[in-house]
Amino acid sequence: MDTSQNFWTFLSDHLFQFLGETAFLNFTMGHVVMILIGLVLIFLAIAKGFEPMLLIPIGFGILIGNIPFAGAEHILSDDPENLQIGIYQSGSVMNYLYFGVRYGIYPPLIFLGIGAMTDFSALISNPKLMLVGAAAQLGIFGAYAAALALGFSPSEAGAIGIIGGADGPTAIFVASKLAPDLVGAIAVSAYSYMALVPVIQPPVMRLLTTEKERLIRMKPPRTVSKLEKILFPIIGMLFTCFIVPAAIPLLGMLFFGNLLKESTVTKRLADTAKGQMIDIITILIGLTVGASTQATTFLTAKSVGIFALGACSFVIATFGGVMFVKILNLFLKEGNKINPLIGNAGVSAVPASARVSQVIGLQYDKTNHLLMHAMGPNVAGVIGSAVAAGVLLSFLF
Repeated sequence: MDTSQNFWTFLSDHLFQFLGETAFLNFTMGHVVMILIGLVLIFLAIAKGFEPMLLIPIGFGILIGNIPFAGAEHILSDDPENLQIGIYQSGSVMNYLYFGVRYGIYPPLIFLGIGAMTDFSALISNPKLMLVGAAAQLGIFGAYAAALALGFSPSEAGAIGIIGGADGPTAIFVASKLAPDLVGAIAVSAYSYMALVPVIQPPVMRLLTTEKERLIRMKPPRTVSKLEKILFPIIGMLFTCFIVPAAIPLLGMLFFGNLLKESTVTKRLADTAKGQMIDIITILIGLTVGASTQATTFLTAKSVGIFALGACSFVIATFGGVMFVKILNLFLKEGNKINPLIGNAGVSAVPASARVSQVIGLQYDKTNHLLMHAMGPNVAGVIGSAVAAGVLLSFLF
């Protein structure tokens, strides 16, 4: 009889302990909200085709990060009594994978791959398009000023402002240095708005341009020699990094990757950088950034403010690029004018924003193809956002 009672007592005690460890008993409305957000991102990626390579890993990571468990509130805990499975718990697998985000390791590797797959010919053939890419960085400094006005600290404001560059890896890199606690919110905001470029930018482009401006035809880009393509990453790296040494991790890797591509003698290295390597890093960075959005640490007033500022920064960046082209056209002769519809491509969402230029241009003239022209400011935006990141790091870090 005693043995039977001991068995049932043992069974009931452990059953209740098991039930207490399940996610159902640790669930909150915050977790429901975050899981719904993750599902929305996955839906947009699959059903609407919005940057699936980014939104599916991030969306699924959000699902992973918001399965609650006992002890999840112990941030960076190494207590052996706590089950070490969460991204914020020292010793867990997810925490090890998140190391590359927290210490800014993944972004330079992403830039290496971007450099290996980028053709700078459109920019080299028309160097003034570099100015368009620079003008679009207005979104970064506009969001920085707005974040300061809303009460964020200078370091937090700098990390938030970089969202306006429309460059997820750069946003993660800067946030990991200036505001590690906000990496999740900043990264999800940056990547989400990058995916929504086809939704955010067109209304601003139409509002700022006239019918006549939208029909401007640009001269075909000139042919760029192999020597120019080889010299560009070398000269570009030396020039930009001498001005902003803080951007070396990003720009150094970007131009190195491009040299691997353009030299034509390191094809295997270039193929690896732009193929398997960037794919692996994209999976890791997306999944872990998504998993870092635990409801208990993510759903705060700061996160809501970051998302609002992120949207504003994209609008300001688009405004800056388009308006700069309109002003520049005042000083250019007929036949040399730039179609302001490519001004939006100054943000570094490559090649999404350049595709938007092409799509909007074709709506007004089905024979006016702007994609190759838009790639100039688009790749300039990649360089510009990294330079802006270096500027912010140089006086805030």
